[in-house]
Amino acid sequence: MARSAVVVGAGISGLATAHYLRKAGVEVTILEATGRTGGKVNTVEVAGLPVDTGPDAFLTRGVELQALVAELDLAKDVVAPVSGSYIWSRGALHPIPPGGAFGLPDRIIPMLRSRLLSTSGVMRAGIDIVRPRTITGDDPSIEDLVRPRFGDEIYQRMVEPLLGGVHAGDPAKLSARSVVPDIYGLAKANRSIFLALRKRRKNAAPPTPPLVSLRGGLSRLTNALNVDVQADTPVTSLPAADVVVLATPAYVSAELLRPRKPELADELAGIPYVGVANATLAFRPQDVPALPPGTGFLVPPVEGEFIVGCTWLTSKWPQLANDEVVLLKCMVGRAGDDRWESMTDEQIVERLREDVRRILHIEAAPHTTRVQRWPRAMPQYVVGHAARIDRIDRLMEDLPGVHLTGAAYRGAGLAACVAQASKTAARITQGAQ
Repeated sequence: MARSAVVVGAGISGLATAHYLRKAGVEVTILEATGRTGGKVNTVEVAGLPVDTGPDAFLTRGVELQALVAELDLAKDVVAPVSGSYIWSRGALHPIPPGGAFGLPDRIIPMLRSRLLSTSGVMRAGIDIVRPRTITGDDPSIEDLVRPRFGDEIYQRMVEPLLGGVHAGDPAKLSARSVVPDIYGLAKANRSIFLALRKRRKNAAPPTPPLVSLRGGLSRLTNALNVDVQADTPVTSLPAADVVVLATPAYVSAELLRPRKPELADELAGIPYVGVANATLAFRPQDVPALPPGTGFLVPPVEGEFIVGCTWLTSKWPQLANDEVVLLKCMVGRAGDDRWESMTDEQIVERLREDVRRILHIEAAPHTTRVQRWPRAMPQYVVGHAARIDRIDRLMEDLPGVHLTGAAYRGAGLAACVAQASKTAARITQGAQ
């Protein structure tokens, strides 16, 4: 087992990997280029309340992350959001029908009640029940998987906004196998995805909140892992150490590895990224008309709006509820839409105010705003991603002692990153250096 290791990058992946290594008795040095740890996990104060300007929740099905939260004595502070969200479509907010997964339905009546889809769109979606198997190839795009089975409206009005909100990606390019492996598996194993989803729902255990957060914000998690990080320490070449863990974006890892393995660097640099931004707007309660019950809304790309989605934070999270301020977090940017990048923070806020005025009927100006830019933040698992990861794994065999971990490879959410960190540490401590 290695006695010492260098971890490059102090986001959740690097911090968690270092944590697991230290538990196993490995001496760890963490190098972080910026002056802040946590990566995209970032909790700031807006109008006196803690706001996560990156991810604001994690999946409860991530057993490694749940165990880590408990180990760090944070389980008592886990909170679940209220339920219910909307799609802005054709000039109105429509509730997202309950059930299903990633916008794919497992019930007809809720789709009709939401009025998100036309009657013909709902009936077209139902054709999946009788259609023969349509999946082809080992790695279809999400569009290729969904559109032939459920039709245009399900794809454009449900699947595209939901995946855009989570991955900022284009389903026409994203790999179903890598992004929605559960749906891909159901499509491979069953003739009808609708019926497979319905069967899974009926056989499922009693529902639990799929997403949760922490009182005080998710930075409490990364702060608890922040032990002896050497911040403001840019790394320009691969550190000379017996064990090196690169917990950096793929394009950063590519340049660190290029002198040693140009072919590997090219594969890493080939993983595309998309930039996003968000603006938190604080209003006086008396200036905000009654918001619909629930958490917020998403906007399909077909609508052509600047705003991608909006979360009413002080309604979504019970721990933020108060009588003094209403907080909205508005998201912009996704694959194919980088308009925000050429705008100032003030211009982003003003443009979002126009959208908020039209959709939520809020005429007043916010008294506090906070813009967060995340350039090249979201790795895109495009068609061929799984094959690319296999090639990267094979090329990494020529670099004993060097390990890759992070959102670019086998899951981008916090739970997936912690799971990968645990596996990375296990490989190191079990001698596979």
